[in-house]
Amino acid sequence: MILSSHYGTFEAVIKMNAIEALMGRRSIRKYTEEKIPEEKITTLLKVAMNAPSGGNVQPWHFIVVNNHETLMKITEVHPYSKMLEQASHAIIVLGDATAHSKGIEEFWIQDCSAAIENILIAAHALGLGAVWLGGYPNMEIVNGLKDLFQVPDPFNSLGIISLGYPAETKPPRENYEKARVHLNKW
Repeated sequence: MILSSHYGTFEAVIKMNAIEALMGRRSIRKYTEEKIPEEKITTLLKVAMNAPSGGNVQPWHFIVVNNHETLMKITEVHPYSKMLEQASHAIIVLGDATAHSKGIEEFWIQDCSAAIENILIAAHALGLGAVWLGGYPNMEIVNGLKDLFQVPDPFNSLGIISLGYPAETKPPRENYEKARVHLNKW
């Protein structure tokens, strides 16, 4: 399938429809040694930047890490990032805390969360494994990543996405619970 935009065209192999991608996406923490081609990383960044954004502020910035030594340094800062030892790449999603929509400072969290979710779904659709490693509001992780990557203020890391070709498979889950759905009132 060729996707086009005013930024040009790029090719992506889509093996499933949107509902299949959403329902089949799972957190994958084990990867093969195969490196992800940069074209797929660029595709993931394009879908991230296509996420909805309050007031179209688009407060996101991304640090792409493909160096194994640097991935290992992240594991020293983030206590739940051991899977990065096997990962091909990581994408650190940062938000500009001063980029406001209608004067609401915390919209960057929602906007960057939408960007992360787009990456996770697209990674699955492209045959990649991925897992979201939370950061913000844990300021120890946020500040550790700021130091490691020399991130200037006012940017904060919302999370890290670990990426690789999956060395594990997980069946789709069905998490729907009718008891959590309320019609017109609680």
